[in-house]
Amino acid sequence: MATLGLTGDQQQAVEEFKRDIVEPSMTKLVILDFWAEWCGPCKALTPVLEKVAADYADKGVVLAKINVDENKFIAGQFQVQSIPTVYAIFQGQPVANLTNARSESQLKGALDELLSKLPIQAGGDGEAGQDIAPLLAMGEEVLAGGDANRAAGIFGQIVEMQPQNDEAVGGLARALLADNRVTEAKAILEALPEDQRGGEAVKRALSALALAEDANADHGDSAALAQQLEREPDNHEVRLDYANALWGAQDRDGAVEQLLTIIRADKDWNDGAARQRLLQIFEAVGLEDPWVAGARRKMSAALFG
Repeated sequence: MATLGLTGDQQQAVEEFKRDIVEPSMTKLVILDFWAEWCGPCKALTPVLEKVAADYADKGVVLAKINVDENKFIAGQFQVQSIPTVYAIFQGQPVANLTNARSESQLKGALDELLSKLPIQAGGDGEAGQDIAPLLAMGEEVLAGGDANRAAGIFGQIVEMQPQNDEAVGGLARALLADNRVTEAKAILEALPEDQRGGEAVKRALSALALAEDANADHGDSAALAQQLEREPDNHEVRLDYANALWGAQDRDGAVEQLLTIIRADKDWNDGAARQRLLQIFEAVGLEDPWVAGARRKMSAALFG
């Protein structure tokens, strides 16, 4: 799709389409599903498409979804008149209209016919995932060691190889955030299609982004906030600001203790804001992290002790 004469939003939509659909379709067969939240038949078809795509992943088939309400321009380019509309895309071009194939057997029959005629690269994401597993582990190790810039480089290389790999995208965003490159991390996460936002790795990065943005907000000088708390120990708003400032200074133990202090005093304050911020911190750090396990026990004690 040419971008000449398009608005900024339309150009972004085209770039995302190239990244998420065209590039993978150079070697794989992409099932492209046009859908919307309000569409009942779409919701009925989704699990069928997901199951078939998973069954055919080792044959080089991947699933991509476009919400027509959020991406009217791309839907218009495909002249989508009703939903669900489903196409098979290969090397950037529609090669079949799969809209009428609503059952698992119908979809598999159509895919079998296409795969017999097209030079699809078999192996799917499973094989590629095994190849990049050591790189993902290296990126996490380097990030945990404090070299955020190098970690961002490692994760960035993985994203170039597999743009739809949630662990790589999430790792890249977290590395950028750790390197204080908040704007870059935000741009990457905001550009993700809706169906890629539900993975644990991406949700972890989104939580880290929210914390980073709040930490960068003007909550005041931490020393001044601490002094104010000495005078007003029951001022939960100031204590929350102090917790955010401590998190921004990478004092996560101090931040957690301030949030626990609010919970011990009033767990329902501001619709449970302190508890929600703690959960956000836990997700950003990683639910399997031993530090999180200890902090969660402290939160449980504060809530139910």
